[in-house]
Amino acid sequence: MNSSPPSLSVHIKTFGCQMNEYDSGRILKILEPHGYCPALSYDDASVIILNTCSVRKKAEDKLYSELGRIKKMKKKRPDVILGVGGCVAQQEGTKLLKRFPYINFVFGTRSLARLPGILKRAEAGERNVDTEMNMPEDMYPLRPCSPQTSGVTAFVTIMQGCNNYCSYCIVPYVRGREWSRRPSEIKEEIKNLVDCGIREVTLLGQNVNSYGKTLMPMTTFPELLQDLNGIRGLERIRFTTSHPKDLSDELITCFKNIEKLASHIHLPLQSGSNRILKKMNRGYTIETYMKRIDLFRHADPEAAITSDIIVGFPGESEKDFNETVSVIEKTCFDDLFVFHYTDRPDTAASKLSGKIPYKTKLERLSLINKIQNAISIKNNQKLVKKTLSVLFEYPSKKGNNSIAGRTSSNKVVNCKGPVDLIGKTVPVKIEKANVHSLNGVLI
Repeated sequence: MNSSPPSLSVHIKTFGCQMNEYDSGRILKILEPHGYCPALSYDDASVIILNTCSVRKKAEDKLYSELGRIKKMKKKRPDVILGVGGCVAQQEGTKLLKRFPYINFVFGTRSLARLPGILKRAEAGERNVDTEMNMPEDMYPLRPCSPQTSGVTAFVTIMQGCNNYCSYCIVPYVRGREWSRRPSEIKEEIKNLVDCGIREVTLLGQNVNSYGKTLMPMTTFPELLQDLNGIRGLERIRFTTSHPKDLSDELITCFKNIEKLASHIHLPLQSGSNRILKKMNRGYTIETYMKRIDLFRHADPEAAITSDIIVGFPGESEKDFNETVSVIEKTCFDDLFVFHYTDRPDTAASKLSGKIPYKTKLERLSLINKIQNAISIKNNQKLVKKTLSVLFEYPSKKGNNSIAGRTSSNKVVNCKGPVDLIGKTVPVKIEKANVHSLNGVLI
């Protein structure tokens, strides 16, 4: 252990989604002008920040386990400053200070620009909390080229918050109402990332289909995509997440007309039962969802479709669950992210009766994963012997002088090749299909 880490060094541990990863990068950029440098570990840091997620209970539980481990370190190094940010911080606020007396400061999802002042007060001995939900103008500082922006792909938040209030979802309570960034800011940031060597960006938002509604004049999401398509040096554009009820014909058409838009959409279904979808307050039916899927596949027949499923929602009967299985088998998603329902604070669903036993939820989750794995490998086997364009991103975890990347349809491909191909898009002939990846050879 280093006995004396740099006086202004910060280590951030990130929990949860891509937006939290992006926010952690912004925290480093916000603190950099104030003399803080990144630390590789807790031992090397004078400041530790936990950037948290509370969308699912499991992510929140991970924070509390981590705080238990840090407590032991704080006894040995009481001078280290500990802060908690993100969704759990927004949700719990001052409760965190009361429950964990060794936390020095708490900041919410819209407090990042005020972080230097929050941290300065903490260093002066003031335990403080900032969970104000207003959006300051300097919320998204430009990220110049730095080690934090090296690589091939990057996330870029284009909006924050959600107005939908799905009955199970905590996001509107911890991320606030929808708020969109100006197109010029987004474009400038992506141009800068391309100058750093980034070749693919993923645009982030709780519901990107609603992008631009808070702007004056309003800019639609398809208009933003068309504008970003003109950035020289940028090869691919992805986005997540889309809400099915807001997936417009204009956005679907973008997959046919915008060259750099990747052939993949993540469109959360959540349930195959109209009765459960209504209780979830999702705003669409299975019939309208399937029509959107058909239109999308007509616009881009080679595209991949992935989705989210929640099993064990309060009141979900065997009939409801079987309807979900039926839709999954009919739609043949390329991949699914399956979760079992857990109550989240303040949400409408947490007050519903008819909670499903934990054992039943796990059985349903296991069955859907088994069904989807069979569908995924069948879909992937259709790609064997085909030649696909792969943007290589990193050395493969498989080793053996292999590199890994993704196709436009978001399929992970491993093959033997030199590391100097990382950052380049090259043709690969697919030789083997796995459940979650493909193996191939360079052409």
